[in-house]
Amino acid sequence: MRINNIHISGLLLTALLMLLSGCFNNTPGDKYTDTPTTGNVSIAVDETLRPVIDAELQVFHAVYQYATIRPEYLPETEVLKLILLDSVRLAICSRPLNDKEKSYFHSRKFFPQEVPFAIDGIAVLVNHTNSDTLFSVSQIRKIMLGEISDWNQIRPGSKLGKIQVVFDHPQSSIVRFVADSITKKGKFSTQLSAMDHNMDVADFVSNTPGAIGLVGVSWISDSRNPEILTLHKKIKVAGISADEIANAQNSFQPFQADIATGKYPFTRFLYLIISEPRAGLGTGLTSFIASDKGQRIILKTGILPYNRVDRNVTIKAE
Repeated sequence: MRINNIHISGLLLTALLMLLSGCFNNTPGDKYTDTPTTGNVSIAVDETLRPVIDAELQVFHAVYQYATIRPEYLPETEVLKLILLDSVRLAICSRPLNDKEKSYFHSRKFFPQEVPFAIDGIAVLVNHTNSDTLFSVSQIRKIMLGEISDWNQIRPGSKLGKIQVVFDHPQSSIVRFVADSITKKGKFSTQLSAMDHNMDVADFVSNTPGAIGLVGVSWISDSRNPEILTLHKKIKVAGISADEIANAQNSFQPFQADIATGKYPFTRFLYLIISEPRAGLGTGLTSFIASDKGQRIILKTGILPYNRVDRNVTIKAE
């Protein structure tokens, strides 16, 4: 999955959003009092994206000190429910609206914008004592369907016993990703379990030798976070191969280089979905995240920015 000709479109999007920001002013009787850089609003965010959005909001609030954005971190199904109910005007998740959801908005004369802003990876975690760290997509599919249920089916002679697969939440975007993009059957093994949060998954895997956990990669990719560095001593990030038999040469991990080249198979686009009737704080945050500054923040979280981020290097002659 190579990303081409996106930098220009990202700049155009940012310019358009800022233009819209200047075209809409509060009018007498307008029930919305926020602007693109001021006010107080709530937004709904897929919980698997929390490290990314926390990082964006920290900088946004520092720049725009009269703006307060309160994120509600929820499973994906709850995020989309809130924007459909008009409880929030900005939802951040890992899929665009489907046709039914768009029709619902259009019936109410709303035409939401869907803005892609990053490419995420789904990380497959195993315990640090587990020597099985390379899997094919086919093996992961069979594990999720229950066709492979014991570690000795991965490596004959393994003493780890039953494979314990854990997700962050039964209604999470990761569960939907597995159903849509891995099993492609919309069903799972009855042996799969759900926790409450991504870090619960990582903690369970770190304490369970026979476990496999799936999390958003931003939860484990921040090398500046001491908690994450400690966690990496207790888990391993598995390599995944699109080939039938996984080996060290054809297996890749969910980090930026392998996501950018399309070598890592478990990736997904992330979206900002705006349903504001006029440009408000949701539009301002969307513009910020799509901007060069916002995309650089994404780069630091360990996932891939949607818009190309240029790095300028100055070489001084001796």
